[in-house]
Amino acid sequence: MTAQTPFPSASLLGYPRIGRRRELKKAVEAFWAGRTDAAALEATAREIRLGTARRLQDLGLTEPAAVPGTFSYYDQVLDVAAHVGAVPARFGNLLDGEGRLGLDGYFTLARGSKDQQPLEMTKWFDTNYHYLVPEIGPETDFSLTSERIVEEFSEARSAGIETRPYLVGPVTFLLLSKPSDEAPAGFEPLSRLEDLLPVYVELLGKLAEAGAGWVQLDEPALVVEQDLDAAALQAAVERSYQVLAAAGSRPRILVSTPYGALGDLLPTLAASSIDALHLDLFKGAVPSADQLAALEGKTLVAGVVDGHNIWRNDLQASANKLAELRRSVPSLAVSTSTSTQHVPHDVDEETKLSEQLRSWLAFADQKAVEVATLAKALQDPAAVQAELDKASAVIASRASAAGVRRAEVRERTAALTAADFAREDFAVRQAAQDAALALPPLPTTTIGSFPQTSDVRLARARANRGELTAAQYEQLMKDEIKRVVDLQEELGFDVLVHGEPERNDMVQYFAENLDGFDVTEHGWVQSYGSRCTRPSILWGDVTRPAPITVAWAEYAQSLTSKPLKGMLTGPVTILAWSFVRDDQPLGETANQVALALRDEIADLEAAGIKVIQVDEPALRELLPLRKADQPAYLDWSVNSFRLATAGAASGTQIHTHLCYSEFGAIIDAIDGLDADVTSIEAARSRMEVVNDLESHGFGRGVGPGVYDIHSPRVPAQREVRELLETAVAHVPARQLWVNPDCGLKTRGYEETVESLRNLVEATKEVRAALVADAR
Repeated sequence: MTAQTPFPSASLLGYPRIGRRRELKKAVEAFWAGRTDAAALEATAREIRLGTARRLQDLGLTEPAAVPGTFSYYDQVLDVAAHVGAVPARFGNLLDGEGRLGLDGYFTLARGSKDQQPLEMTKWFDTNYHYLVPEIGPETDFSLTSERIVEEFSEARSAGIETRPYLVGPVTFLLLSKPSDEAPAGFEPLSRLEDLLPVYVELLGKLAEAGAGWVQLDEPALVVEQDLDAAALQAAVERSYQVLAAAGSRPRILVSTPYGALGDLLPTLAASSIDALHLDLFKGAVPSADQLAALEGKTLVAGVVDGHNIWRNDLQASANKLAELRRSVPSLAVSTSTSTQHVPHDVDEETKLSEQLRSWLAFADQKAVEVATLAKALQDPAAVQAELDKASAVIASRASAAGVRRAEVRERTAALTAADFAREDFAVRQAAQDAALALPPLPTTTIGSFPQTSDVRLARARANRGELTAAQYEQLMKDEIKRVVDLQEELGFDVLVHGEPERNDMVQYFAENLDGFDVTEHGWVQSYGSRCTRPSILWGDVTRPAPITVAWAEYAQSLTSKPLKGMLTGPVTILAWSFVRDDQPLGETANQVALALRDEIADLEAAGIKVIQVDEPALRELLPLRKADQPAYLDWSVNSFRLATAGAASGTQIHTHLCYSEFGAIIDAIDGLDADVTSIEAARSRMEVVNDLESHGFGRGVGPGVYDIHSPRVPAQREVRELLETAVAHVPARQLWVNPDCGLKTRGYEETVESLRNLVEATKEVRAALVADAR
């Protein structure tokens, strides 16, 4: 093992990696498009990495290993797969003569190719980040196939900065994996642990040889209740860190456990020979004195600053918590609860926000300062008492600020009764909708958005700069809506959408039109790969000053005799994809948003819109990681959707949409939404969801996606037909709809038109087969 470098007194668990102005996104997409080469992409990535390291040093994280080496070109789980050779057999052609995976191959795993489906993608714990799901089987040949993590450490060291290399830990990596296509029934990826650990040992040796003092192994899966025997999981954790700690040459090991309380596995890690243990003490409670005593000889890295939300830390409360810990733990360091990859870079750049709101916020840079301040408080509380007092004063001022609490909003939510959450029975609604809509079997539709062209984005930017009048901008959007409606008519879709050209984002658009929200200018965070979003800030009580979507939907409906879907984002997703106020229960905030949407639905109905989609792609995302906490969440989340939609007439068909989640875990909740039609991601997971739908006996309309829009590849007509045939084999055709996995905003028109044409033609083939079978 290398020299006994102490763990830094202040550190972050991770930092945003997309660049302060999304430089990585732009460089990666230019590489994909062939406008630049790998050398140019590598150069941009190096600038981002070194810029991050220097910035964090300037903010006070100056000790060796204080800067986390959490950079990734696409995803941290994919990075491990690339390092340990976990490349599925169908991608074997991507490896070079030495069995290594280059950048082109790396991105092909993430995005697929014309003939290869990419790795499945799903949510990273209870965040809006998506990770790529490794495929592991008995045939997976683990070996060290990349040393990029070592190269990046050496790069920073050459610049005079000792970073802390980062890897997803071996237990979490395997628990997040799925069996490969070649694996036998019942195979568990965790069964390959003994074969994987030597590769981690070899990689630790390479890091030690390069001079790394510490390495961070991230084990967030340990805070989740796994569908695995508790003793088997404990044995896997114990074995992993027995092997890794015993490595002859290695850096000191920090095991991080973000996103919740570690629970029953705390004694196992405390008894191991690792050198430091991170606990999420923002979401999790402080362990007992006896549990902390078991950490003797280890550094406790206390995650007391929230890495997942943007509100200013109560520094005095955190300092008190740290003082309590210090009585039980001789070696104590301060960090964030999670990586700050989930928040934007710097609140100081948000000059368009009010000074009052900015004072309430802490982005990644401010969290680094908070961590450094709390580390100083451990050494000399008096030296930073002024900073602690200032934070306390700001938090107190927020509670009494105008708009945070509005009497009329609270009176309305207090007056709700059970009747406000229920519609008529589905059989009644179905009959009314059949009469109103007269749709064919297997009706086709899309999820809502169509490609946002450069012309659309330019028009929005010009309107924001005042270079277009409101009337000019409106006409440009109407021109795009007509183009989208005409295209759907030409392709033969049954229920149309207006394409949402006027919307910058499915949450931000509503936030800009609801009181109680603000939006940022530079507050980008990574959702997956190069996809970035700007979460809005929900800081006060929510009201709808005026209709939001009605005029656009009414115009689009005037262009067609076919049903046109009104498109809304649901209350849970608006919460999940915003930075939500932390001063009241989430369910209370959700009901405020739901009432605003309820009013919007009423106005859409009055404008003649007969189909209204209320998207809830984030329903699974906010599900608590501990099963004991899940029923309460599912109760308020489902009820907020029902509150938004229960005012609709029986003849109004309510759709919802969900994506990239393990739906089997919440199938009862999905059923409880009581939507007339539910569209669900299914293409990328190869229609796995239909088994859950069949076993549950799901009885209303459902559209399992047949076109994976998160990949640039165009699905062949035959491929779509096969997916649809699989769905028909498990779900009654009377209930089935045909649609893509998700909205088409991020795709280009050429690939979109070809894919949608294949979707419609495949549907015609399956319809014809159903008619023939009926005869």
